[in-house]
Amino acid sequence: MPRLMDLGMDRLQNMLLEMGKLSEQTVATAIEAYHMGKNLQDVNRWSINLKQLDDQVSELSIELIARFQPVASDLRYIKACMEISYGFYRYGRYAHDIMEVLETFGDLTKCDRAVVETTAEKTKEMIELSVEAFANKDVDLAMKIVSMDDDVDDAYRGYIAVLMKSRKVDLRCALSQTLILRYLERIADHAVYIGKSVYFIVKGEEPAFEEKS
Repeated sequence: MPRLMDLGMDRLQNMLLEMGKLSEQTVATAIEAYHMGKNLQDVNRWSINLKQLDDQVSELSIELIARFQPVASDLRYIKACMEISYGFYRYGRYAHDIMEVLETFGDLTKCDRAVVETTAEKTKEMIELSVEAFANKDVDLAMKIVSMDDDVDDAYRGYIAVLMKSRKVDLRCALSQTLILRYLERIADHAVYIGKSVYFIVKGEEPAFEEKS
């Protein structure tokens, strides 16, 4: 018969896999809403669900630690799961923030959205890789996420640099796109944190690399 501890760990993993799938869907829908120029309320509802799941992961993790006093790889796994859960929740929170931008500024389809759309696709790929890296405990995918982060950082900083040099800008487009790029940049950062947590699960140590701040 499986240990009660093992049953708890399996439940923890299943909760994280559910969160990963939902967070991926939430961000993808927020990006779709930006393309369409409308606020999609499903994103806000899913963001709330992710917060609830994050709370449940924290409660189960604390229960497992209190009841079974795990050590070594089990304790490492639980610790990393709490961090990954928070990352999945933050995906949803920033997707919600993107919806707030659309609610505030309205239809943005007439703006030049090339940099946002390119950055959004890169960010979506990082999210997908973070979910897959956790599901398969794949260190190579975790490392790939980190290598992709510079592109998102550069897009955000580069857009701001262009705005600072521009003599004439559409304020509505500039403000909304700056906010959305910032949220995408933060989502990408959390993908990196999840990648580092996967590395920690597998290797038992923090990775030697450091992402750009």
